[in-house]
Amino acid sequence: MNLISNSPSFVKPGAIAPPENSLDQGVPWHYGDPLREQLNLIEKRGLVDLSHLSVLQITGEDRATFLHSLTSAHFLRAKEKDSFITLILSPHGHIEHLLKVIIDKEKIWLIVEPSAKELIIKYLNSMIFMSKIEIFDVSKEYAVLFDGKHEVHQDLPTWLTPDNFANKPIVDAGFSAGGDPNKYIKTRPAIYEGREYLVKRNELDLYLDQADELVGTWALEAIRVAAGVVREGLDFDHKTLPHEVGLIGNAVHLEKGCYRGQETVARVHNLGRPPRKLALLHLDGFAERLPKVGSAVNLAELPIGISGSAVRHYEFGPIALALVKSKISEGAEIEVDSIAGSLQELISLVRDIKE
Repeated sequence: MNLISNSPSFVKPGAIAPPENSLDQGVPWHYGDPLREQLNLIEKRGLVDLSHLSVLQITGEDRATFLHSLTSAHFLRAKEKDSFITLILSPHGHIEHLLKVIIDKEKIWLIVEPSAKELIIKYLNSMIFMSKIEIFDVSKEYAVLFDGKHEVHQDLPTWLTPDNFANKPIVDAGFSAGGDPNKYIKTRPAIYEGREYLVKRNELDLYLDQADELVGTWALEAIRVAAGVVREGLDFDHKTLPHEVGLIGNAVHLEKGCYRGQETVARVHNLGRPPRKLALLHLDGFAERLPKVGSAVNLAELPIGISGSAVRHYEFGPIALALVKSKISEGAEIEVDSIAGSLQELISLVRDIKE
């Protein structure tokens, strides 16, 4: 690996560039000790530069009702400084985009993947009609940082990881005939807790210089994957339902009005099981590489799913997320991208309604 030389945000001693297939181009992958950096984050030390992420700003008096009508979260109950996840779904209820939301006094901030930004802007603009809103791409003016604290920054717009990512129950996300959202998550294998906050891009170096430790994206991704938290561009495809990846309740409110894809969301929640579920794979520690995203997961040489994010974790070793058929059980010996492993944890688990 070479030192980062063209980062839009900074060059620090020891900063190592991510591999070419990483979504996190332009920010440090690690600073020389990625396993120690994972512990720093868990112990709430260290700062991660996520300045490659895109930031959108929605203004205008109809901003909350506009986003409420188009996406899966309940914007009308949100208060200033609240934060949450919302989804743009297809007409058939499949996940198209995942947006991190921050409610500000006179605007709504959205943190999104760079690869999805233009598609999201195009879709939102196409749906404005008579709504009194404006949509701005402010990625050149604002940058994203992450640390392990789980509290709203006193001065800066802040997105907090949902409580459920730290194995706490989902609350205030509605209830319907199919039960409450907690039926989808048995327990998470690990905890993913922290915050993303927005700083002015011309002040980014100041925040990085003041950090007690600098942490790369490898560490953050390892903690995310270990907790079974999905990411756009890696862990769901065009057929993925929010039920399959633990986003009912975490991003989909069960008692809100119409939005695109709602009928499928309600039908699957109330009447049946989704066809797939999210699993954590433990991979052969002697393998010199990690499986590619989208590789087939095989059981007895038969495909049972597809792999997503793959990382090396300080405690679990090489692990990966995968979407597998709902009938597959924990402990199954699998192979993915010619790498042996086991299906160690079923993260999303839909119980029978009668339970």
